Amino acid sequence: MSKNNNRVALVTGATSGIGFEVAKRLGHDGYQVILNGIEDEVGAEKVAQLQAEGVQAEYFGFDVTNEDAVNSSIQAIGDKYGKIDVLVNNAGGLGGRSRFEEMTTEFYRKVMALNLDSTFFASRAAIPYLKKGEHPTIINYTSNAGWNAGGPGAGIYGTSKAGVHAITRALAKDLAEYGIRVNAVSPGTIDTPFHAQIKSTKPEVFASWKNNIMLGRLGQPQEVASVVSFLAGEDAAFITAETIQIGGGQALGI
Repeated sequence: MSKNNNRVALVTGATSGIGFEVAKRLGHDGYQVILNGIEDEVGAEKVAQLQAEGVQAEYFGFDVTNEDAVNSSIQAIGDKYGKIDVLVNNAGGLGGRSRFEEMTTEFYRKVMALNLDSTFFASRAAIPYLKKGEHPTIINYTSNAGWNAGGPGAGIYGTSKAGVHAITRALAKDLAEYGIRVNAVSPGTIDTPFHAQIKSTKPEVFASWKNNIMLGRLGQPQEVASVVSFLAGEDAAFITAETIQIGGGQALGI
């Protein structure tokens, strides 16, 4: 644990689901973790929970799709700690479903902003502070939908995640000269509150999802967090521009 003392990790969208488990894991790895979210009361609760476990944690509330808010908040974080060592661009989501024929421009822009703009805004703002970091790294989130273009109504989500895959490799090229590594994880179907509605209303559909996964079960948030922990650490010092599938073989289809 001591080897990561004084290292600073910012995790966006970290007040629930996978993001919280990632922040928790990095905190227990010894990082000072900054949790981002848009629900300030929940953020305060999560920080208190982590601090009770001995984790150094702080909450910064800002909307990752708001360029000015991202710039000012990440500048405040970087100035406070003097550096940022790890940026985890966890915030994102489906944003709803719409077929292209009836898709509004507003919906298109909302989903692209949630997944791609957020990654760009946070990465750009963090770069000056990552340059001052120790083993600095950015970890993004893509999806199987970035390759298979998503299911019905999720086409623009797939498009946004394909963009995240590309910007991950582009950032890796751009930042290699500074020793900043950039990788992505691609979680499969993970058992989180994200799926709570279908789990409660259509349990048979939820149960059937495991049939498309080679390992025959859904993933757990901690199983994503452990891979993010690896990518953030020195053991991954020679890995950049890669995307790691965390889906129990789901990407291959069965």
